[in-house]
Amino acid sequence: GVVLVHEPKLKVDLTKYLENQSFRFDYAFNENVNNEEVYRLSAGPLVQTIFERGMATCFAYGQTGSGKTHTMGGDFSGKTQDFSKGIYALATQDVFLLLQQPRYKDLNLTVFVTFFEIYSGKVFDLLNKKAKLRILEDNKQQVQIVGLQEQEVFSVDDVILMIDVGNSHRTSGQTSVNNNSSRSHAVFQIILRRHKKLHGQFSLIDLAGNERGADTSSADRQTRMEGAEINKSLLALKECIRALGHNNIYTPFRASKLTLVLRDSFIGENSRTCMIAMISPGLNSCEHTLNTLRYSDRVKELGVEEGASCEPEISNTSKDINENETMEQSEIRLLYQKNEEPSLICDMHLDVSRVLELEEQILDEHRAIQQKLIQWSNADDELLKMTQLPDYNIEIYTNLLQTNMDERLLIFQEFNKNLIAFRQALQKEEQAAQTIQ
Repeated sequence: GVVLVHEPKLKVDLTKYLENQSFRFDYAFNENVNNEEVYRLSAGPLVQTIFERGMATCFAYGQTGSGKTHTMGGDFSGKTQDFSKGIYALATQDVFLLLQQPRYKDLNLTVFVTFFEIYSGKVFDLLNKKAKLRILEDNKQQVQIVGLQEQEVFSVDDVILMIDVGNSHRTSGQTSVNNNSSRSHAVFQIILRRHKKLHGQFSLIDLAGNERGADTSSADRQTRMEGAEINKSLLALKECIRALGHNNIYTPFRASKLTLVLRDSFIGENSRTCMIAMISPGLNSCEHTLNTLRYSDRVKELGVEEGASCEPEISNTSKDINENETMEQSEIRLLYQKNEEPSLICDMHLDVSRVLELEEQILDEHRAIQQKLIQWSNADDELLKMTQLPDYNIEIYTNLLQTNMDERLLIFQEFNKNLIAFRQALQKEEQAAQTIQ
């Protein structure tokens, strides 16, 4: 299918003209197509993969308002959404149909779903009151989302209920581009288990509006950081999809939370991915439409490119890497260099990553101190109770008190040092943002 865009241009003498740009994809759909047809030619053929111990992934990509949530979640009628008409439910319907086939029936597979969002570098469980989750990578490089609830489902109706619950918790709000933008990536996963062990997994991702990457110049820090994280994750996603099919090519999955949680979808031997690009035919959306098509075209071309280098690309630019940078920071820098992004943008996004990293550290330490305060209060009660005895040993009392004070001082000094570093990181991010503006 071919998509032709008529881009309005101005000549030097201010004469208006149209420049035609064409893009070729596996399929191109007009505005009259329904979700069932889109599903049949995109995500539908991938369902079989998870029955064959594989990992399947489908991304909905495009600007806010172009139809991502409509396609993935289902048709809208006013503010009401029919979840039975979206790709989430259609994929699940096929899963339950395949479960009844003789070749799979004897496997005794069970079906689970998860639904979570990635917002500003943080992960929230949409099926568990939007609980904040932690992402951990063990020494075997296995990535786990700690605390993510898997809900067992027995029918498409069960799944529709889960989608309804999850969608009601998604983060949206005002941005510099759209007043009701979805500011998070929503990840809906259909998981097959056999005797409790993972058999296959289909990840269906409704990505945040790609115009949000432009919000890095906003005066509001929260909006800026959201934009930086979205921009970074979409760059990382493009590179990870590019690496599919090239066994030894360097895959920067640590560069964003989105690609980190989907790591197995990019490096597994039996991985299949499709991307559905949503565009608007409106004249006002021309720039965003072209950006979406260029991104998708780049992903498509490089995902099947032959003869690509299989050497880890990290070695080519290792001289540019600061020895003090973490693996994640190094991957981010390489990501921006590879995509020829301005160094100022890269530095600001590194500053944002540093702020988010220190924020997590400060919050963890603050919670730990809160627990310590309870322990210290109980210890103080015991010490003071000791002094009520007529013959208490004053040396033992003072020694214990001194030990307690020393421990508290060390903890508070370390916490204060990290808090100062956090505040400095916030100031640095603010200064970097002003430089870009």
